[in-house]
Amino acid sequence: MMAILQQKPVTPSGRFYLKNKQDLSKKRPERSLTSGHHRKKGRNTYGRITSRRRGGGHKRLYRQVDFRRPRHGDVAEVIALEYDPNRTANIALIQYADGEKSYIPAPEGLEVGHTLLSSDKSVDFSVGNMMPLKFMPLGTKVHCVEMLPGAGAKICRSAGSSARLISVDGEDAALKMPSGEIRRVKSNCSATVGVVGNGNHQKSTIGKAGRNRWKGRRPRVRGVAMNPVDHPMGGGEGKTSGGGHPSSPWGQLSKGFPTRKKSKLSNSQIITRRNGRRVK
Repeated sequence: MMAILQQKPVTPSGRFYLKNKQDLSKKRPERSLTSGHHRKKGRNTYGRITSRRRGGGHKRLYRQVDFRRPRHGDVAEVIALEYDPNRTANIALIQYADGEKSYIPAPEGLEVGHTLLSSDKSVDFSVGNMMPLKFMPLGTKVHCVEMLPGAGAKICRSAGSSARLISVDGEDAALKMPSGEIRRVKSNCSATVGVVGNGNHQKSTIGKAGRNRWKGRRPRVRGVAMNPVDHPMGGGEGKTSGGGHPSSPWGQLSKGFPTRKKSKLSNSQIITRRNGRRVK
């Protein structure tokens, strides 16, 4: 169960802090499924900053989440629901009959003691079960959808997200994405029934700037507050918006300018874009 709580403030930062209260396991994560994780702090392989305002933050253990679930036909039991600092969704620790354990994104409504099944055939349409799209009824809400059969889930993995199956035509299936985009995937691509849990994640607030520093997010300075030598929108007498279109320090337009590459391979799989325009 999840709820947004506002506790009695004992510090100034607590006045605006909304906490996402969750009933999760207090134990340490499964050691065999964790590994060290080097955080790149926004740098590329040459050490140059390619993503600004990243750095610092608390250390994190990386949880090895199974997005493929290749053990078809083997029943697994949910033994714990845990927090994962590397993603917005919570994760579920499942155990098979032979003792093997793995992590999966925890869907909404999943509880400790539930049994899950992954299959390449039609199985029960209960939350958390994984099967190909061609065996699901139209209108089913799914998450952790594959873009290529057997390649692992790529679509709808964040907290509260899901796609809706709207059509199955032979080898192709059409999904309506959370953005409104209608996308075509192969009908033998697997997906998990249900909606990703922790949907209240977006309703919580940080309460203070220091909480962002814990997450590894450094302060952001407005371009209009800079000098002209530092930003295209900087300078001017008094407070001014710069006189030009909002842009990055290198002149890249930040509002309304399409940044998606026209050569992207998955463009051919889009039927209707998020703005409602149908792709020819």
